[in-house]
Amino acid sequence: MIKKPKDLSLIIGLGLTIALAIFVTVLGFSFFMDPGRQQFLFDVGVDSLGSLVCAALFFGCMAQRGEGTGIFRALIVFVSACFAINEAMYDTLQVPEQRTLCFVLCLLAKFIDLVMIFLFYRYIKSTLNFEGKLARWTDRILPVLMVFEFAVILSNVFYPVTFFIDAAGMYQKTSISILEDLYLAAAAVLTAILIIQSRSRFNQKAAALTFILFPVVEYILMKGKFGNSAQYGMVLLSLIIMYCIIFTGKSRELLSAQAEMSIAAKIQADALPPAAPVFENHPDICLRCSVNTAREVGGDFYDYFSIDENRVCFLIADVSGKGTPAALFMMTAKTIIKDYAFAYGSTSEIFTAVNERLCENNGEGMFATAWIGILDARTMTLQYTNAGHNPPVLQRHGEPCEMMKTVHGLFLAGLETTRYKQSEIRLAPGDRLILYTDGVTEAHDRTNKVFGTQRLLKTLENTKASSGEQVLQSITDDIKEFTVGVPQFDDITMVVLTVGERKNQGNCSKQPEALAAEGV
Repeated sequence: MIKKPKDLSLIIGLGLTIALAIFVTVLGFSFFMDPGRQQFLFDVGVDSLGSLVCAALFFGCMAQRGEGTGIFRALIVFVSACFAINEAMYDTLQVPEQRTLCFVLCLLAKFIDLVMIFLFYRYIKSTLNFEGKLARWTDRILPVLMVFEFAVILSNVFYPVTFFIDAAGMYQKTSISILEDLYLAAAAVLTAILIIQSRSRFNQKAAALTFILFPVVEYILMKGKFGNSAQYGMVLLSLIIMYCIIFTGKSRELLSAQAEMSIAAKIQADALPPAAPVFENHPDICLRCSVNTAREVGGDFYDYFSIDENRVCFLIADVSGKGTPAALFMMTAKTIIKDYAFAYGSTSEIFTAVNERLCENNGEGMFATAWIGILDARTMTLQYTNAGHNPPVLQRHGEPCEMMKTVHGLFLAGLETTRYKQSEIRLAPGDRLILYTDGVTEAHDRTNKVFGTQRLLKTLENTKASSGEQVLQSITDDIKEFTVGVPQFDDITMVVLTVGERKNQGNCSKQPEALAAEGV
């Protein structure tokens, strides 16, 4: 079932193909009324049917997803435009008074042919994954030949280099019209070789080759006649074949990959502890967390757990890269950190041991910035270590926010011999600590201006009397307002720790089920 598209470009593309189909159909009626033009009725029928099929084909691929989808839709629009221009040319042929208009239409048709051939190459390259030296050379050669061809065709405005419209309004070639075929020949030969050399399935290769073979056969049979509807009919037939074999096949592969990624995202989400924990033995400790990945799976993570009856450990980390590799490294790092947190008594020892372990067999060069803290609920002493992570924000009750800029060592998995240090602070009732990843401060707007630490501090100053959930929501809302119209580039993860009494902090004593019922 085709869903209503949200992308404006799809709506414009569909509207354009429908408009061109209507244009061809309306213009075609004149050929039935004028006996002098009825020799073109077959071509008119091909134009009309072809343009309608283009509109239907575009509509059919609107819900599809996969490699090269945008280029394929553009190809459909250009083929539809070819039918429309072809129909308009027939309306001006053999009419001396419309020689200039006929010439302009011929130029436009030739220009569209050039772009259409290049779009085909780009589509097949993206779907069949061309590789090797020939592919790199083709990427360089085709644009140069295309520009040369544009110049050759445009030169006919000043002098009949390759074609002209004679006094009777008929299209005529010159003796060197073969110059117009250089780009076509080079593109056809190079693309055909790359298609055959690709590692794609045989049916996909065969479908791609039809775009080259069908028009070439028609070109030979019609002896290179320009303005013949059959050539665009062959192109459309090839598009239909490619749609059935390549386009829908790639879409199915993408849907399958998306389903697998959704499962991976669910597994990753389940691996994280609840965002609103309750420490029954420590009601003065309120912890609130949030994570928003830029892709289905990400590399940011948070964690917390009780080391013993008095101490609570919590941490935040940001793995290099994005997607599946970062997610796998994230799961490994999270497990190792938690294991070593129970084996060692200090944050410095935990990160030193974790770093040595992560450096083993790290051939991909992955790493993670991280911050870990252990809070003693008896004395409210916080011991912490920062491994190259963003500095947390400390919000003392009744005082301005300040950045805890101390860094105790290199990021994790960076250098095996790194030895980490630690610091301690004492937290008082009402104090708050905000941890975050660089997805917060490095979020950027349309002008590439970053969100930055100053805006973060300003947002936090306005949330001093708010609960932990409200703090997270305020930062999230401010980032959305700042980045409106810009896709999320990086994962955004935050942890808010509040100790003691603070206005609107009553939610910390509630169970997660009650919080969910209230929409928290």
